[in-house]
Amino acid sequence: MKVLIADVLPSTCLEALRDRGFTVQVQTDAAHVALLEALSKERPQVLVVRSTEVTAAMMDAAPSLELIVRAGAGVDTIDVEAAAARGIFVANCPGKNAVAVAELTFGLMVALDRRIPDNVADARIGRWNKAAYSKAKGLKGRTLGVLGLGHIGREVVRRAHAFEMHVVAWSRSLTDALAQELGVVRARTPYELAAAADIVTVHLAATPETERLINRAFFEAMKPGAYFINTSRSTLVDEEALAWALEERGICAALDVIEGEPAAKSGPLHHPLAAHPNVYLTHHIGASTEQAQQAIADEVVRILQTYAETGRVLHCVNLELHSPATHVLTVRHLDKVGVLAAVLDEVRRAGWNVQEMENLIFSGARAACARIRFDGSPSAEVVRRIAAHPDVLAVSLIPLNP
Repeated sequence: MKVLIADVLPSTCLEALRDRGFTVQVQTDAAHVALLEALSKERPQVLVVRSTEVTAAMMDAAPSLELIVRAGAGVDTIDVEAAAARGIFVANCPGKNAVAVAELTFGLMVALDRRIPDNVADARIGRWNKAAYSKAKGLKGRTLGVLGLGHIGREVVRRAHAFEMHVVAWSRSLTDALAQELGVVRARTPYELAAAADIVTVHLAATPETERLINRAFFEAMKPGAYFINTSRSTLVDEEALAWALEERGICAALDVIEGEPAAKSGPLHHPLAAHPNVYLTHHIGASTEQAQQAIADEVVRILQTYAETGRVLHCVNLELHSPATHVLTVRHLDKVGVLAAVLDEVRRAGWNVQEMENLIFSGARAACARIRFDGSPSAEVVRRIAAHPDVLAVSLIPLNP
């Protein structure tokens, strides 16, 4: 199986894949036209990316493509819908960078409170200004608002408790019982969280539902002088509203992600918030620790090995959760050539659209059981014809979710 890796991954990942029999082609920093050309030339079955954008045109350039693996958590740089329409699996590596992002979150939190970057900047130009930097509020006893309780949000909560902070949290799936288990206060809305928190940190996925969730109304609800931290995705935040909050509400912000951030690893930066005195801006480095990158690399190897050996895709993000199947046809049959073909021919003639299918082999490989989930109108005549096949042992047809 040929694998094209379009971003930098640890050498241990490449070695592990080659040791397992994969043909590995590496073209780091292959973006847009370069990646399109690489896919067309190499025709891989698997594409592995980190931050590189993957478009529908790129998928069309490699008809051999079966699986795209995002070496990280978010998949917003991949056209997931286009992949689904082409029968290409998309998988990610959830939770493997959670600790790294949580650590950066607390680094930014302490930096905001103690103004560490400004301390260092003044010292480097020979300016001593202890009076200005001796006014930190401290974190103990303050209320941290955590938006999103996935892998990263929960790691942040654990560290907040170690800092003896109070935690108020919001997510769509958070229940009172889970809030009690995690030791947090459940906010009913993001605005309720904003009003209660001294510090807000964002750990939500980028989806159409969360786009610009952090808007003018959210910042209006925040306490004057509160801290705002975003190590998630820039699309979650209305940056014009944030700019207003910096000026009018005295909000201080630490951002690891910004709109229109440079695609290159180095180069010029032009962003309206970069030089603002109330903003600390880092370079989208949330997952950039050796520990996180190794954990992600190991998961990439596990995903590819599992797929090659079983056909299963771990952490697949573009499978239908609830298929439109209306019935399940169960056929117990002798394990002989042509039996399933005859069954599927009857299914085709009946106009049933197969949604899911599995065929389990019994010990001794003399008999098997096929389960076919389909969308269509039931027919006793079709069942009778299938049951009449000399190598079919039994047939049943039952409705799903009547």
